Amino acid sequence: MLASLEARPADPLLSLIKLFEADPRPNKIDLGVGVFRDAAGKTPVMQSVKAAEKKLIELQDSKSYLGPEGDVSFVNAMAKLAFGNISAGKSYVGLQTPGGTGALRLLLELWQRANPDGKVWLGTPSWPVHETMIRSVGAKIQTYVHYDTTAQSACPDNLLAAIRSAKSGDLFLLHGCCHNPSGADPDASLWRLIAEALLNVGAIPLVDLAYQGLGNGLDEDATGLRILLDHLPELLLAYSCDKNFGLYRDRVGAAYVVSRQLRLLEVAPGHLAEIARSCWSMPPDHGAAVASLIMAEPTLTASWRQELNQMTKRIQSIRERLAEFGDIGKFAFGRLRNEKGMFALLPATPDEVVRLRNENGIFMVGSGRINLAGLQEADCERFVQAIGTLV
Repeated sequence: MLASLEARPADPLLSLIKLFEADPRPNKIDLGVGVFRDAAGKTPVMQSVKAAEKKLIELQDSKSYLGPEGDVSFVNAMAKLAFGNISAGKSYVGLQTPGGTGALRLLLELWQRANPDGKVWLGTPSWPVHETMIRSVGAKIQTYVHYDTTAQSACPDNLLAAIRSAKSGDLFLLHGCCHNPSGADPDASLWRLIAEALLNVGAIPLVDLAYQGLGNGLDEDATGLRILLDHLPELLLAYSCDKNFGLYRDRVGAAYVVSRQLRLLEVAPGHLAEIARSCWSMPPDHGAAVASLIMAEPTLTASWRQELNQMTKRIQSIRERLAEFGDIGKFAFGRLRNEKGMFALLPATPDEVVRLRNENGIFMVGSGRINLAGLQEADCERFVQAIGTLV
């Protein structure tokens, strides 16, 4: 019955992980996998998470299902973190999901139910799973260039032109902050233009907020989302705690629908729960319980905020260190000061990426995206020197 299946190409990132692990060179550098690494090259468990987990061991008295909506206290805590104060006349409904990926899938399917003839607009380059997921729900996809890799600059005019050519009910998948893979985010004035353009055509934003706190700070990184919230009658939000709580393997996220329409807020939870029931049935509890407890106890919240701030400072310090080298041929390192988050996109060709790996033990994905948190201060000069051999 399964004999007709054909082999699928290996996932490039998973293949890169295996290549890195098999490389015996002691000074190899992993810039591929998108996880935070500290100054020792480790991805540690945050102390606030450890403290919350100890409390859970003592307090948790059941492992029974929570239901498809998950941990309601977690959902509300993340909503407060992301939205701040909801604009007058609006409210939200939300549901816990297995990571931000689960939230994206849930919201795409919800939108597709309501807009079967609409389009999902996606700026490129983007996180590769975005396009895969859009296609997997059967939605029509329309792309535009968000970032010019050759020029190493964002293309805001392309985004605004795309919105103005969209139809009412179309969906725009937008990175809330710390754009993956480019690190190029709109400033507040551009976010206002985006919001106004979306309002004028009646298009809906689906905001993927996966790195809140790892750009310029928790509130600063929510600026774009909150501007959209102030201007638009409704929006969708996919939230991830993988990066800012370091809960990667626990798969912690949430999906939200924000609207002025009472009827939508009444019917959306049933649709969300029905879709979730058919995908994962019930979400995993542990990570969400940890995050909820951290946000509920002031001492744990303060500890978590301090740790997150240190993570952000480390990323910013690597950006600043690389920016000091200025521009080397086509590689404009100086621009890194003006971008945010863990990722940057270099104009390296796939052949150059292979050359960096073979000759220098520097592992990065074929697109030229690098995880800045994979660099140590001591590695920066060697990395830039290796880039110089490509010029």
